[in-house]
Amino acid sequence: MIGFGQIGSLRRRLLVGALALIATALVVAGLGIGLILARFVRGQIDQRLDAQILSLVSGLEKGPSLRLARDLDAPPFDRPGSGWAWQVRRGRAVLGSGSLAGGTLDVATAPDADDDRPRPADGTGPRGEALILRVLALPDGTVVAASAPRAAVWGPLREAGLALAASLGVLGLLLAAGAVAQVRLGLRPLDRLRQELEAVRAGRRERVPEPQPAEVRPLAAAINALLDQNAAQLAQARTHVANLAHGLKTPLATLSLALSEPGRDPDGRLSHLVASLDRGVRHHLRRARSAALAGATRVRTELAGPVADLAAALERLHAGKGVRVAHAIPPGLAAACDPQDLDEMLGNLIDNACTWCTRAVRVTAEAAGSDVVVAIEDDGPGLGPEALAAVARRGRRLDETVPGHGFGLAITVELAELYGGGLELDRSAMGGLRARLRVPG
Repeated sequence: MIGFGQIGSLRRRLLVGALALIATALVVAGLGIGLILARFVRGQIDQRLDAQILSLVSGLEKGPSLRLARDLDAPPFDRPGSGWAWQVRRGRAVLGSGSLAGGTLDVATAPDADDDRPRPADGTGPRGEALILRVLALPDGTVVAASAPRAAVWGPLREAGLALAASLGVLGLLLAAGAVAQVRLGLRPLDRLRQELEAVRAGRRERVPEPQPAEVRPLAAAINALLDQNAAQLAQARTHVANLAHGLKTPLATLSLALSEPGRDPDGRLSHLVASLDRGVRHHLRRARSAALAGATRVRTELAGPVADLAAALERLHAGKGVRVAHAIPPGLAAACDPQDLDEMLGNLIDNACTWCTRAVRVTAEAAGSDVVVAIEDDGPGLGPEALAAVARRGRRLDETVPGHGFGLAITVELAELYGGGLELDRSAMGGLRARLRVPG
């Protein structure tokens, strides 16, 4: 069974993980800061109540009666019902702040007389409301208490919590944006590697560039090793195909010529068998070469360089006739063909044009949709309508249909068709033959 970690988008998985960690961290930080703020606010209130208790203790008059030497009803202990209150009890005698309005504080937890500092205690107010209480028990039995409303804690905490939540929300948005940017930046080498692989597949590159981040470098090296292996297998397959072609086609051609002599094959059965064998050999050679091409990386070859080299070489080869090969190839125009196959196709066509021209050959090329069309024209005698019709009928065996102009054209047609292209012959504006080679661009 395939787990979740093995499917889906890597970018989505990284973003979900980062956002989940950010959210968890913000929640934990918010709770922690909230607890710290609660302890801080409670500590401030306790200090204020302790200060009030110590003021009451210092203001008690010595003697049997319970009296204060001065008035300690300072705000907010003077506001009735505010929850801020103080009380001094000794036996049945009770002194209280004006905020108690004649009521008393009910201290539920008995204080320890040995403590010299106020301690927290559970208690309620005159109306039974829960209060924050601090109590101090004196050695003579006097109990001094001070209280504060619980709102004194939750009010500041609520305001601080809202500000904290807003701050953490803004921080979360910034962290989320940072996580998105980090994921995009971190995965950019993979996007660039994908684009480079697309360029390799389209034939714009032969290999993936070696300079890569350390994490991607082993993957790029493995891809390049695979490309090298495929190229080596292609070269080996092409060599075997070429050797098989030379090993079989020449004996078959010799046997066919021998059987064509008078009296060698009276009923024509052997000639028919040889022709059938020749067709089978050609068919399987085409399939083998097509499989080799399909299994390898499609390369792109610029036309300007090969055409210029072939033109210069064939001008020297046909220097006795004074042939001039003019060529006009747009810069950057490329065909998705193997360089050797392109040289073989163009070489056959330009050589035929040079052979049958008077003095001039012209080579042009243009993009036609997703294909490239190369036109080779000459000023020779060309082919008549009947010869062109015969060529169109026979198709593959152009060398047998039209002697002279047909030499090498069968190979050119086979190669062009392997790439999904083709070859068309018609009349040239220069007066001779025009061969239009169509190959993928």
